Amino acid sequence: MSYIPDLYSFLTELSLNNNRPWFAEHKAEYDELRAAWLKDIDTMLAAMTVWEPALAGQTAKSCAYRFYRDTRFSQDKSPFKLFFSAAISPWGRKTHRAGYYIQTGLRGIADNGLYAGIWCPEQPVLNKLRHAIVDNIEEFEEIMDNPQLKSNFPLWAGDTLKTIPKGWQRNHPNADLLRRKDYGRFCPCEKDFFMNKDWPLVAAEKFHTIKPFVDFLNYSIDE
Repeated sequence: MSYIPDLYSFLTELSLNNNRPWFAEHKAEYDELRAAWLKDIDTMLAAMTVWEPALAGQTAKSCAYRFYRDTRFSQDKSPFKLFFSAAISPWGRKTHRAGYYIQTGLRGIADNGLYAGIWCPEQPVLNKLRHAIVDNIEEFEEIMDNPQLKSNFPLWAGDTLKTIPKGWQRNHPNADLLRRKDYGRFCPCEKDFFMNKDWPLVAAEKFHTIKPFVDFLNYSIDE
């Protein structure tokens, strides 16, 4: 029997009682749900390692983010997140390169699902990626036009500039790509997706379809 209904019920209750005393009373339930989810992430990692050997050695614990929120710079002082998440890369969750990300929880269809790409790159890296895309636009478009990629990751994710960055012509034919501050794609996943007991394998296969995009970003950074 799937633990996912219990996970969503737990997160729903937490959303109404996001405080440390309530969480302490339900810590045993959290631990059980977290362990089940981490086990599924390990299953997904094993499937991903088949086509991305560089992931060997990574575990759910090295990729999963903490459930506790960092409230130091936030007006929202709620101590706990309302979702589980993990960043998948050869460096675990601690990387500034392109990789894969998964989020399961209550933040809505706009947030929950599968992501691939790079977020908040430092300005020199962002500049390098913009030039790499423009200089290799035919290769980039061939990657992005792949039917499987478009079907599994139909949406761009991340922030964009209102205008084209300085140093580029305002009417540049690739203006939409140049305006991006993040290069990421998104596969929305509702609760029903995670209700499938085989969701870790399905997620791994979806990530496989966007590997060329992630590879393009990383070898562009390395050049």
